Amino acid sequence: MEKFFKLKHYGTNVRTEIVAGFTTFFTMAYILIVNPGILGNTGLDKGALFLATVFASAIGTLVMGLFANVPYALAPGMGLNAFFTFVVVFGLGFTPYEALAMVFVCGLINIFITVTRIRKHIVKSIPLSLQHAIGGGIGLFIAFIGFNDAKMLLLAPFSEFGTGYTELLAFKSPSQVLFIIGLVLAIVLLAKKVKGALLISIVLTTLIGIPMGVVKLSSASIDPNAVGAAFTALGGIFGKAVTEGLPSLFADASRLPIVLTTIFAFSLSDTFDTIGTFIGTGRRSGIFSAEDEKALNEGKGFSSRMDKALFADSIATSIGALLGTSNTTTYIESAAGIEEGGRTGLTAVTVAVLFLVSIVAAPFVGLVPASATGPILVIIGVLMASSFADIEWSNFAEAVPAFFAAAFMAFFYNISYGIGFAFIAYVVIKLVQGKLKEVHPILLVSALLFLANFVLAAL
Repeated sequence: MEKFFKLKHYGTNVRTEIVAGFTTFFTMAYILIVNPGILGNTGLDKGALFLATVFASAIGTLVMGLFANVPYALAPGMGLNAFFTFVVVFGLGFTPYEALAMVFVCGLINIFITVTRIRKHIVKSIPLSLQHAIGGGIGLFIAFIGFNDAKMLLLAPFSEFGTGYTELLAFKSPSQVLFIIGLVLAIVLLAKKVKGALLISIVLTTLIGIPMGVVKLSSASIDPNAVGAAFTALGGIFGKAVTEGLPSLFADASRLPIVLTTIFAFSLSDTFDTIGTFIGTGRRSGIFSAEDEKALNEGKGFSSRMDKALFADSIATSIGALLGTSNTTTYIESAAGIEEGGRTGLTAVTVAVLFLVSIVAAPFVGLVPASATGPILVIIGVLMASSFADIEWSNFAEAVPAFFAAAFMAFFYNISYGIGFAFIAYVVIKLVQGKLKEVHPILLVSALLFLANFVLAAL
C-alpha cells in the first residue's frame, strides 16, 4: 500500500488517508438521498437511481484513486442533476433516456478534450489572480452549501413588487440548534489541533442529534426485497438509455441545434466545475506541487497526476450516464478530506468502498443529518478563503474579475457561472485597456462561449 500510493512521498499515512476518506464520504453522502429525489421527478425509478448514484460514485472515485492517485471523490453533480430534470426533461421536452444519452456524449467530449490536452491548456490560460479568486470563491460556495443544506437561512428573493429579506434561522428548530453545536465543536477541535477533528465533529454532532430528535434511529430500517427490485429497475434504465436514448436523440434533424446546444451546456458546466475544484483545492493543499506549476508555466503541463485526474473525471461522466444518472463529476466536498490530511488515492479508494457499503447501509448513511455535515462545509469555506490574500485588490483590473468569480459562485449557487462571469469581465477590461493581446486565446474563446451560453439560456 505504501509503495502503490507513495504515502511517505506525499507526507501522509494509512490512518490519515482513511480518516480523510470517511470525512469526505460523510460530507457528500447526502447525494445518495438527494440525487434520486431530483432525478426521480423525471419518472425514473428512485430505487434504481439510488443504485446508479452508488455505482457511478464508487466507480468514478475508484478510478480517481487508483489511476490518478489523488484524494478526490466523484458523484452526480448538484446543479447538473437539476438542469437534467427541470430544464432538459421538463423544459425542453426530452425523455429521461434522451437526456442520459446527452450526458453520455458530454462524457465522450470531455474525454476527447482531456486526451488532446485541451483541458490542461484551459488551466494554463487562467491568470494567477483568477486562480486564487476561484479558490476563495469555492470556499464561499462550500460555506453557502453548508448553511443552505442545514436550513440556517431563509432567503427571500427580490421581485418587481419590492424586496424580501434574508433571515437567520439559527434557533428556530432543533436541527438548526444542532448545526450551531456542530459548528462550535468543529471550531474547538480544530483550534485544539485534534487529529481527525472534522470527522469527530460529524460523529459527535450526529450522536447529540439523537436525544434532540433530529436523528431518528427508527428510520434505520431496510427491506431486502427493495434492493432486488432496484437492481431490476436499474437494468431497465441501462437498456433504454442505450436502445432508445441515443437513436432517438439524433433521429429528428430539426432538433439537432437544441440537442447540440444542450450537450454543450452540460460539457461547459462539467469542465469548469472540475477545473475550478482542482485549482481551488489543489493549489492550497499542494496536491499539485510547485514543480507541476513550473512545468505548466513552461508549457509542459501539470504532472501525470493532473492529467490522470482530469481523465478519470471525464470517463466517470459517460459511465454514470450508462448507469442511469446525470453528470458524474469531482466533488468540491473532497476539500473536507483534503483538509483532514488526505493527499493520495487511498482517500478516494476509502470513499469508493464506503459508497459500495452504503448499498446495504443506506438507511444508516442517511442518519447523518445536514446539521452535522453543514458545519464542516462552513469551516472548509473559512480555510479556503485564505486564497483571497494573494489577490491584488488595489488593482481594479484584477479586483473586478476576482470579485465576480468569488461572489457569483455563491450568489448563483454555481461554480461555472462564477468562472464564466469572471472570464467575461477579464476580457472586457483588457479590451478597454487596449491589452487584449495579454489574454490567452483559450481564455478569450472560453469567455465568448460562456457569453453565448448565457444568451442562449436567456432565449
